[in-house]
Amino acid sequence: MGWACRSSRRLHPYSSGVNDRYRRLLGEVWRFFAVAQAATWVSILLFNVALHGWIVGEAILEDRAIVAYVAANTVGMVISYHGARGWVFPDRPPRQADGGWTAYVVINVAAMALPVGCLAISRHVLGLDDPLSDNLAANGVGLVLAFGARFYLFRRFVFRRPSAAAPVGV
Repeated sequence: MGWACRSSRRLHPYSSGVNDRYRRLLGEVWRFFAVAQAATWVSILLFNVALHGWIVGEAILEDRAIVAYVAANTVGMVISYHGARGWVFPDRPPRQADGGWTAYVVINVAAMALPVGCLAISRHVLGLDDPLSDNLAANGVGLVLAFGARFYLFRRFVFRRPSAAAPVGV
């Protein structure tokens, strides 16, 4: 029985590598989700404090939903970058001199257009400006759309796996 198991591994040399690759991908997705959740909850709290006065009583940016959203998510972006660099993709060394920060910001700003667009439609097209509508539009629908885009773009452009070294003498 032991011989059959060993020989079957020889017949399928890539099966173990495929499983490892999917396991690694699922681990990255899970860690990315956890970091995104931490950054998102900070952003949601700051957004609602600034726009609706949660906890503090008086809204700092009342009637300036887009500004409140962008400011809160800028703080979340800093948290997210450090979590992604240190925990989600630690085995992917930066290829840029700034550690990928510029590409990270560009991708975040581009992806932020999705929840900002949802918030703008909710407020300015549908006329909904209550806290529940703001949070469903921006922090519900918009963030779900942006999550997938950010994961793919960060993994592809910011936290890329090192390429295999070229063979010597070629």
